[in-house]
Order: sequence, then C-alpha cells, then structure tokens
Amino acid sequence: MTLTGWRRILNRVIYIPQRYVLGVLGLFALANSFTMRVCLSMTITQMVVQSQSSEHIIGETCPDPSLNSTTEVAESISNETMIIHRGRDRYDWDEATQGFLLSAFYYGYVLTHLPGGLLAEKFGGKWTLGLGLLLTSVATALTPLAVDYGGATGLFIIRVIEGFGEGPVTPAFVLLMARWVPPSERSRFGAMIFGGAQIGNIFGPYVSGLLLSDGGDWANVFYVFGGLGIIWFLFWVLLCYSTPNSHPFISDEEKEYLNKNVAASGLHKKLDPVPFKAILRSAPLWVLVMAAIGHDWGYFTMITDLPKYFSDVLKFNIKETGLMSALPYIAMYICSFIFAGLCDLCVRKKWHSIGTGRKIYTTVSSSVPAVFIILASYSGCNRAAAVGLFIASMAFMGGFYSSVKINAMDIAPNYAGTCSAFVNGIAAISGIITPYLVGLLTPDQTIGQWRVAFWTVFAVLVGTNIVYLVWGSGEQQWWDDVDKHGYPPGWKHGPLKKRQVDKEKKIVYPKHDHSPLSTD
Repeated sequence: MTLTGWRRILNRVIYIPQRYVLGVLGLFALANSFTMRVCLSMTITQMVVQSQSSEHIIGETCPDPSLNSTTEVAESISNETMIIHRGRDRYDWDEATQGFLLSAFYYGYVLTHLPGGLLAEKFGGKWTLGLGLLLTSVATALTPLAVDYGGATGLFIIRVIEGFGEGPVTPAFVLLMARWVPPSERSRFGAMIFGGAQIGNIFGPYVSGLLLSDGGDWANVFYVFGGLGIIWFLFWVLLCYSTPNSHPFISDEEKEYLNKNVAASGLHKKLDPVPFKAILRSAPLWVLVMAAIGHDWGYFTMITDLPKYFSDVLKFNIKETGLMSALPYIAMYICSFIFAGLCDLCVRKKWHSIGTGRKIYTTVSSSVPAVFIILASYSGCNRAAAVGLFIASMAFMGGFYSSVKINAMDIAPNYAGTCSAFVNGIAAISGIITPYLVGLLTPDQTIGQWRVAFWTVFAVLVGTNIVYLVWGSGEQQWWDDVDKHGYPPGWKHGPLKKRQVDKEKKIVYPKHDHSPLSTD
C-alpha cells in the first residue's frame, strides 16, 4: 500500500528506516528487561544480614578494608528473621536461600519461552513482547510490597511472575528480526538489539549501587526500574509493528526492499503448522540447545553471582560493587559490535559461510571466556587482576550475539520464534540451577569454594563449545520450508502437516497423502 496524505508527509519530513526504529526500541527493551532481571543480584546484598569476618575460614578470605570502621548497630526482632540496619529491613537468609531466591526468576522465564514463541508467531511479536515486559515492569515495581508482606516466599513468587513476563522476549525478538532484518544485516542488528542486555547489565548494577549507597532504601531500586519499563511500553505500542507490511508509516522503498530481501517479511503466504515432529528430531537444533546451555551457564553465573563475589569475597563496598559489576558488560557490549561487524563483513565478502562464522564466534564467546574466568579465580585477593580478568571474559562473550543468539534465524527463518523459544527455554534452566548451585558450593564465601564454582563454569562452556563445533549448522533446515527443500532421504515419520485453507484468499493447499520420497 502506497503512503498517502499525512502519513506520506510525516514519512518525508522525518524519514527513519523503520527497522532501525525497531532496533533502537528493541535495544531499550532488552536493557529494561535486564535491569529488572539483575537488580536483585545487587539489592540482595543489602537486604540480608552480612556474616562477620570471624565466621570465615582464615587464609581463604580477603581482608575487609572497612574492618576498622564504625560498627553498625543491629537490633534483632524476636520471632522474626528481620534485623534493622540504619532503618532498613534486612533478613537472615543463608547462602542457599539467597541462591534459591536469585534463581526464582528463571522458573517463570523457562515456562513461558515456548508459549511465548507460539503466541508471537500467531499474534505477532509486537504485543507478545510488549505485554510480557509490561507484566515484568509492574511486578518489579510491586516487589517491595511483596517482600514486606510475604518475606522470602513473597519475593520468590513475585520474581517468578517477573520471569513469566520476560519469557517471551527473546523468541519474540528473534521472530521480529526474521520478519524485519535481511540476512546480511542480522549480525549487526543482533548485536544492537540483544546487546541491550549488556546496557541493562551496565546500568542495572551501577544505578543500583548509587541508589543503595549511603544507606539508601533498597525498595527504590525496584521502583525506578519498574517505572522505566512501563514508560518504554508506551513508546513501543505507538512506534513498532510486527511486520513491515502492517506498519502504517514505513516508506514504499523500505517495504519493497524488505519484501525482496527478507523471506519471512509478511509478504508471503501464511505458514504451515509448526512441524514439531521434525523440530524434535533436528540434530542442528539440539546442538544449538547445547551451545545455548553452555553460554547461559557461564553468563547467568556472572550476572547473578558476580556482585556477590565482589561484595563478599573481594570486599568491595556497595557503590564499588555496582561499578565493578558494570565494567565487564561495558566491554561485552563494545566487543559485541566489533565481532558482529567482522562476522557480517566476512559473510558479505564470502570469506567464510554463515555456518563457519557461527562456529568461530561461538568459540570466541565460550572457550575463551572460560579460560579468563578460571584465571580470575586464581588471582586471589588481587582486586585489579580479578576485575581485569572478569572484564576480559565478558568482552569475549560479546561474540555470542553473532553466533548462538541468532543461529535459530539461520536454520529456521520461518519458525524462528518457536525455535528460539525452544532453544532459549531449555537453556534458561541454567538460570535455575547455577544460582542455587553456587549457593551450595560457597556456604562460607571462601576463595577455594568459589574456585570450584568457576571450574564447573569452565567445564560446561568448553564442553558445549566442542559439541557445537562438530555438529552445528548455519543452513536452513528442510522442515522450515518442506515445499522448497523436500523431505530428506530416510524420513520415515510421515508427512508434515500442511495448512489447508487460506481463509483470506480462499486458497486450498494440497495435502500430502504420503511422504514425497515414499517408494510405495
């Protein structure tokens, strides 16, 4: 449809390619979602009663620079797990309980991944994503109320609800990119949009540290980030749409360009039902799941537990912890663009295939960070060395956005939402396991105990990387477009379901009575 009237005038006066508008608001969406996801990692250090240094094992903990400072006066309240420090509520939750609370978000996050992908494909990414983040924003703003009335139980429940809202975010964005972004631009858009997670990881801890310093009320952290998420939702609803062909302000030139270069732009016929029986038998997809598990195991350990390591082991104060926790993600964000530009350049120049590029940057974002994480664990109480090595580890993780994160669009552009949901939903189970496991492995918060936790990260990152190098793929799979690719030799599981009637155009599609390769 050609733009006319006021839409044409507005488009010519303020011409911005609408895929870039989507990209910028996508960046802010991921930034908001991650500030709300990770803010508890900082806040919980001020919500709980800190154990005294005398409880630790001598020689296995770092000296506390503030040991000789004035001691806080604590008043225990009978029959409660709460202690008052400078007028703020603190709770006597042990390390295992804290790990359980930090993992609560991922219980909801895992459960809504696949439904979120299906909803995005059925109703469009705009509303699936927007309403999901709105739910998370409201729940975040209500977190202090939930803790006041429900304690640890209330916090666990509200964090699960926050996870419910964020579950559809990644599959919806993968689907939106498959609809809006040409293959030659996907690494850069992937870095821009999903790099918003690092913006959230930068500002989440840093702003939290500022709000919590000098005795600040920990509830303010949740109010600020929840409010920002609600404001973002208003802009998203007004400016973004699920497909180029449904956008009222897109230029004719951009629409024509996208319809020509993006197979899933919305110009083509509606999709057949999701081929679950083929998806569940797809080796490249399961290998992608393994690679995603490896990355998430390392990444979630860092975003969830690194603030505790800085605070409890290296003995940074809360403001310093916020700054130190932000620095690795600044490096990761910058490097994600460097790696994305290199990957797109090499693919465009045909120096290597898409599949080879995905394997290169999966290795960059898995095995290389694993080495730096282990080196950091052996740096002991050398603060500068530890922080520098953690920064290096997260910098190389920036290659993830040019590899595993967007690989679902390569192997299944038509079902990118469902496949991304499947991959990320299973991989996100790491977010349930790792905080609780770290809590169990580090009951005394000693350097030796943390080293064991980091060795588990190393093993998972390197092991899953090897699996992906051997069996990973960057090619569209046959089941993503069976009319184009046909059935593979030896397929014995019957025909895939076909959509019978296009109700809008009254087109009847033929139904496969048998596998095209059947010899009957």
